[in-house]
Amino acid sequence: MTIVAAADGSALGNPGPAGWAWYVDDDHWSAGGWPHGTNNQGELMAVIDLLEATAHLGEDLHIFCDSQYVINAVTKWMPGWKRKGWRKADGAPVLNRELLERLDRALQGRSYRFEWVKGHAGHDLNEAADDRARAVATAYQKGDAIPIGPGWPGRAVVEAAPPVALAPAPAAAAAPSVATAAAPATAAPADSALEFDLFDALPPEETDEEAVARLERELLEPSVRSDASRLAELLHPSFEEIGRSGRLWGRDALVSELAVDDAPAAAIEVLGVDRVAGDALLLTARTTDARGATLRSSLWVRSSGRWRLRFHQGTPEA
Repeated sequence: MTIVAAADGSALGNPGPAGWAWYVDDDHWSAGGWPHGTNNQGELMAVIDLLEATAHLGEDLHIFCDSQYVINAVTKWMPGWKRKGWRKADGAPVLNRELLERLDRALQGRSYRFEWVKGHAGHDLNEAADDRARAVATAYQKGDAIPIGPGWPGRAVVEAAPPVALAPAPAAAAAPSVATAAAPATAAPADSALEFDLFDALPPEETDEEAVARLERELLEPSVRSDASRLAELLHPSFEEIGRSGRLWGRDALVSELAVDDAPAAAIEVLGVDRVAGDALLLTARTTDARGATLRSSLWVRSSGRWRLRFHQGTPEA
């Protein structure tokens, strides 16, 4: 089966309040964005999230996209950029490198085809994605709740991107044309080092409590806190926080603040995770950084199959 979807981005003012969205049908779509971003960033993130949301399915993808920038980046430019250490022909750094590297990873092993469509020309899927991306950008502009959509059932949790390597990446193979796709990687031969006993015990699945503890730690990583897209994914649309100073933060204000916060990672000790409702877990922890120790209380709720932080309070420890 081939999944047919459209991906689009929108930025009011470009740059300005920005949104992204992909759309398959009314039961399968997702959207997100940032308080401040560009249209190209939204276009990239829409395709990235579509790939990550469907990674567990192993299906082919037919992606309608009105962005020549995204299509050309995938099919023409990225191999050369990677050979040059993510620099353009003139030696200047490639814009949106972190998103492009994340896109490159998401494409590995996937069978996909891009098809360009003219924006705002009545293409049903493109219009549906555009409407949702623009709705997110407008919500950020007005301070409303962000319409994130149902996503894709069974979506696997995507780990935060590793730190960007400073060394140039290995040379890549020639890029596929717009009408072709990268074939899935072939399985290792039976006599390879990857061979295993069929009766070996499989690793246990992650519990809800373990997942929430992992996400709490992830929130403290500088690479995540500086990634507005990943940070927004982890925070509930109605997120609120009372910081250790007593200041009340909303979701958009916190994302904007942390985007320019270069504080080092804090050490964290999880003290407990208690279920307070069917899809709500309360995590308590102690963090230590240059300011001293802070006691954390974090309420995580499950929404559209994902755990998101709904409320957080930090209290300085005497």
